[in-house]
Amino acid sequence: MNESVEIVVADRPFTVRRTARWVDCDPAGVVYAGRYPDYLLGAVGHFLRALRGAPVALAPEVDLICKHMALTFQASLCPDDVVDIRLGIGQVREHSFDIVAEARRLDGRSAFGGVFTPICVPQGRLDKKAPIPPALRQALERQLIVNGSMS
Repeated sequence: MNESVEIVVADRPFTVRRTARWVDCDPAGVVYAGRYPDYLLGAVGHFLRALRGAPVALAPEVDLICKHMALTFQASLCPDDVVDIRLGIGQVREHSFDIVAEARRLDGRSAFGGVFTPICVPQGRLDKKAPIPPALRQALERQLIVNGSMS
């Protein structure tokens, strides 16, 4: 049995499987709304590591910091509920891009959706934006969502 809370289960579409834990829940056994950003950020972290290589081989000259994050809830989760969080690239701009996520229970029902938008900054600086490096841009374009489909 796999005791991991979070594990990458597919590369295309990139999918992270997350299991809700009791510690994520209120006394009624429902996952706190504040835990969903952790679920999204955990999946985004796996996606970016897979995309950029170790350690950040595609764009060592830039750091990626959060510019925007949004979540939409479709259903409550309870302890031991499992969701597959599928991620892809929505839009690529000059300095930033959107990572689009959709989380579904194993029976296919939607749990939540989200968008995480990182912006490139020169390594070690938070006060100035930087263009997306060409190698990173190429990797992002390979993960683009086409016609709304992550497959």
